[in-house]
Amino acid sequence: MPKVFIKTYGCQMNERDSEQVARQFQERGYELASQESEADVILLNTCSVRDQAEQKALNNMMRLRTLKRENPNLVLGFMGCMAQSRGQELLDRLPDLDLVVGTQRFHRAIDYVEGMRNSDRMRISDIEEESGSQNTIRDHVLGPKQVTSFVSIMQGCNMHCTFCIVPSTRGEERARPISEIVAEVRGLVANGVKEVTLLGQIVNFYGRHEFPVVDGKTPFVQLLEAVHEVEGLERIRFTSPHPSGFRDDLIDAIARLPKVCEHVHLPVQSGSDRVLKAMHRPYTVEKYRRIIEKLREKIPDVAITTDIIVGFPSETEEEFQETMRLAEEIQFDQAFVFRYSPRKDTPAAEMEGQHTEKEKERRNQDLLQVVNAGIKRKLQAQVGHDVEILVEGESKTNALRLQGRTRGNQIVVFPGSERHRGQVMKVRVTECLGFSLLADPETL
Repeated sequence: MPKVFIKTYGCQMNERDSEQVARQFQERGYELASQESEADVILLNTCSVRDQAEQKALNNMMRLRTLKRENPNLVLGFMGCMAQSRGQELLDRLPDLDLVVGTQRFHRAIDYVEGMRNSDRMRISDIEEESGSQNTIRDHVLGPKQVTSFVSIMQGCNMHCTFCIVPSTRGEERARPISEIVAEVRGLVANGVKEVTLLGQIVNFYGRHEFPVVDGKTPFVQLLEAVHEVEGLERIRFTSPHPSGFRDDLIDAIARLPKVCEHVHLPVQSGSDRVLKAMHRPYTVEKYRRIIEKLREKIPDVAITTDIIVGFPSETEEEFQETMRLAEEIQFDQAFVFRYSPRKDTPAAEMEGQHTEKEKERRNQDLLQVVNAGIKRKLQAQVGHDVEILVEGESKTNALRLQGRTRGNQIVVFPGSERHRGQVMKVRVTECLGFSLLADPETL
């Protein structure tokens, strides 16, 4: 039986795409390899959001040349965003590379590989657009007793932030029908899944071009209501929404639908209105504040997480301090802080006022200190309180403990047993362990 090894870089959407490709290989009789050295096919699913992710993938492919020389029949391929962005350039640069497959052609990877293995070894680059490609990411590879899963609801983005390459690598917004998404969730639940995370580049824009607003509810809220009706499903998450278009109907849906977790990941990117405008983010800091205020008013226990970019071209020290003050004011439950990374063919890459890596790193560390202090205060406040967790399985850092997540997406570890896996249960927090929580087994 031939074996395929798939390595994924980047976001949850890439993880979901890789899972779809893996399922298609399994259906053709392939086994999923646990390591590169035993594989007949190696595919790297790439990310282009930051240069570091691209460099990791390129360096890994360069390293794989050794395996190719030991086994000339080994098929090496790139998929995903970097593949879409660079296309034929990758084949020209890397003579041992066989295949480049873009973001709208994942479902064709198996056919290309099979052709290469069964006939002449033609090198292929396919980064064409394909109508309906959003509907091809629908199948899953579930691990033993897996209780959470990602569900792709749409592809693409129309926002064109000046720092972001995604619209050119993922294409324009395209949504899947609600009925197909619900059917997929039902299938997952039938196989033991208790929690789904709905994925889209901007999930609250789901279906805005394809489906009408009904009774004042946007298509995304209609989707949440439909998924909520799936019997046996315990929890619903979604990522990532955009402050633009984050309407009151969505806030109301989070508050009134019990299965929708009280956790909103809402990227702010900057605390400066001028920088937001330069980023082509069509909202102000005050509008962002109002959204947070409404969420906390309607959902007092809501966890707010975010993304922030530091060192954007021309960002002044005072504008950076505005971001610092906003982080201190809002007290995020988690924040992913990124140093600005110039991306090819994006407007920000050509802007004046590019910062040195040293300055970006300084701002990154300064903001992390503020963010992390707030996170630890919030976690410490949980000590002594009961929280609801969904038990996912073994802790990733201690095999003697199990791990679960609160509805606010905080990690809780505890010395439980296998019988707890997949349970939604209450535990009492006894200690803050850095950025996770410890629960007392006596409360189980």
